[in-house]
Amino acid sequence: MTTTPPPPAGDWIRGISIKQPWATAILTGAKTIENRPRHWSWRGWILLHAGLQTDRPALRQPLVARTVRGRELATGAVIGAARLTGCHQDPPGALPCTEWAHPGVWHLELSDVQALALPIPVGGQLGPWKPTEDLVAQVAQQLPGLRP
Repeated sequence: MTTTPPPPAGDWIRGISIKQPWATAILTGAKTIENRPRHWSWRGWILLHAGLQTDRPALRQPLVARTVRGRELATGAVIGAARLTGCHQDPPGALPCTEWAHPGVWHLELSDVQALALPIPVGGQLGPWKPTEDLVAQVAQQLPGLRP
C-alpha cells in the first residue's frame, strides 16, 4: 500500500513534551486535558512527546495507577498525536473541569488521541515546538490519516 507523504509540517502541527505517567494517561483517552502554567493560543494537531523525566510520586496516585497499569511508560520519544481544541482555566471556586485538572493553571483540551505502535525517540523542549519534516513523516508512517 502506498501512502502520500504528509504536507510540510509548517504551521499545521506542533509538539508538546509531557512527563510520564501523564503522557500515557492522555494516550489512554482518560486524561483529556494537559495542565500548563500559561495560556496556549495554538490549536490543531500536536505530537505527544514523553519527556525524559518520570513524575514518580504521580505513580502512587490511585487515579494515575489505575489508568496506566500494565502500559509501557516510554520516555524521550513521540508516543502519539492529539488535536488541541481549546485552552481554559476553571473559574475561581468552581469545580474542576475534570478529575485531572489542577486548580489555578491552564487546561489544554485534547481530543482525537492516537497512539503510535512504536515510539519514535526524539528530544523535546518546553512549550509548543515545531517538529521536523522527518519526524512528521515518521509519525505519518504509523498514523497515515494524520493531516491538517
